[in-house]
Amino acid sequence: MRAPRVSIIILNWNGWKDTIECLESVYRITYPNYDVIVVDNGSQDDSVQKIKEYAEGKIRVNSKFFEYNPENKPIKVFEVSEEDAKRGRFNKPLYEKYDVDRRMILIKNKKNYGFAGGNNVGIKFALSVLNPDYVLLLNNDVIVDRDFLNTMLSVCKKNDKIGIVGLKSYTYRTNKLRRLPKAIGVLEPNVIETEYVEGSCFLIKSDVLRDVGLFDTRYFLYYEETDLCARARREGYRVVFVLNSRIWHKVGASRPSTTFIYFITRNWFLFVQKNYSKTRLILSFGYYMTITVPRRVYTYLIKHRSREEFKSFLRGFLEGLRFFGF
Repeated sequence: MRAPRVSIIILNWNGWKDTIECLESVYRITYPNYDVIVVDNGSQDDSVQKIKEYAEGKIRVNSKFFEYNPENKPIKVFEVSEEDAKRGRFNKPLYEKYDVDRRMILIKNKKNYGFAGGNNVGIKFALSVLNPDYVLLLNNDVIVDRDFLNTMLSVCKKNDKIGIVGLKSYTYRTNKLRRLPKAIGVLEPNVIETEYVEGSCFLIKSDVLRDVGLFDTRYFLYYEETDLCARARREGYRVVFVLNSRIWHKVGASRPSTTFIYFITRNWFLFVQKNYSKTRLILSFGYYMTITVPRRVYTYLIKHRSREEFKSFLRGFLEGLRFFGF
């Protein structure tokens, strides 16, 4: 029986060093039926050339998680322009002649479309050209365990209504377990049901994407995976988290960037406006104004003494209010 086909999409933007370490870990997995699609989001750091050099075996990857494997090099790189990706133009018969660990699709976007827009280009291409059973979205700063995909898919096979799957994430440098999502149900000892999973590594059934659509590009960064999970759950799909599979993630600095502050503030308004009932929205907005806002102001102005952080918060807050009609 054929193993379900999984298209793995890795979004790169000015981060080729992280990306090739991620790729090297992916090409070591034991799962037999997958595609690797790297979507370059208009990088300015020579990422496309460096990724191709890695595939040719010219750049050796050093990692504390695995030994570099020269045996699967060179990897055949199928370069696809943004226009061809969107039109579905691709030499699939030639591509299919290569083993899964000896091929790579490299989509070259003209500019940075953010997490949502960049991944959407890869997802549309995968669905229209490769027709996978699942799509796996993987951050380029993630290292995967060799058996992670087998475990995630074994869960999916047990329940047709499971539409999105996440898994345990450990910090890359310290190997500490990151925060687990809140459980709203237990399906089996190592599988919990939850409202959403984070986007650093999550598996999506292709039927979900066909039923509810792709990422909402209005988010650009942050909340886009939370929104997709909410839409999937409204359509009757279950979002689950697997406790016996893992990845390692190079999480960012402990102090948030001004870009993060702006988008996480702005996008909260968009998310609740789209996905909350009127009663829940009113209660959440009341809590946000009376508790969250004072906390954020205190953090940015008093604790961090950063006018730039406060300005980013204020800009995100004012632009977010527009989603409420203000």
